[in-house]
Amino acid sequence: MEAHVQELAGKAYAGVGSRSTPVEILQWMESIGRAMAEAGMVLRSGAAAGADSAFERGCDSVGGDKRIYLPRAGFKGRRVDGTKVLAGGGAWAQAVGRRHHPAWDRLGGYVKLLMARNTHQVLGDEGAREPSLAVIGWTPGGNGGGGTGQAYRVARAYGVPVVDLAGGGRFDAHTPAWVREVVEQAR
Repeated sequence: MEAHVQELAGKAYAGVGSRSTPVEILQWMESIGRAMAEAGMVLRSGAAAGADSAFERGCDSVGGDKRIYLPRAGFKGRRVDGTKVLAGGGAWAQAVGRRHHPAWDRLGGYVKLLMARNTHQVLGDEGAREPSLAVIGWTPGGNGGGGTGQAYRVARAYGVPVVDLAGGGRFDAHTPAWVREVVEQAR
């Protein structure tokens, strides 16, 4: 990974996953968050309990850069600061969410904001449209369910590789070697 550090600095990845992620995987995610931050990468996540928080703890442990997207200000008691903690869920993110969620019209307003937050985790700030280099997460059985599944669908639609850590790490065919390295080194 060392050879990649200069080219990765300032680039973003999404750290996501189920709130029910097992403890050993949360520890792995924290290690991945630390390794990515040490490589100069920007974490994009969503402040949810479980996986999101594990990636953020790892990032914070070395003073890494991050963009934490909240579905609305005050989510989980978090304050929006406009640089590292942002409130997402605007019209653009919801439009992307609508295109990739199989039952968008059946979702309540708050759940739509949660799904729109996943758009930001993958694609970045509204209007910037700078896709993450990879999405790393965990879902039960590696099946991509829930909000994490929404992030996976958006990622795949935009050609962003997805790594699901269920079963030791399931890599998309297009997962770059450096992501594989980070995931393996963080074990």
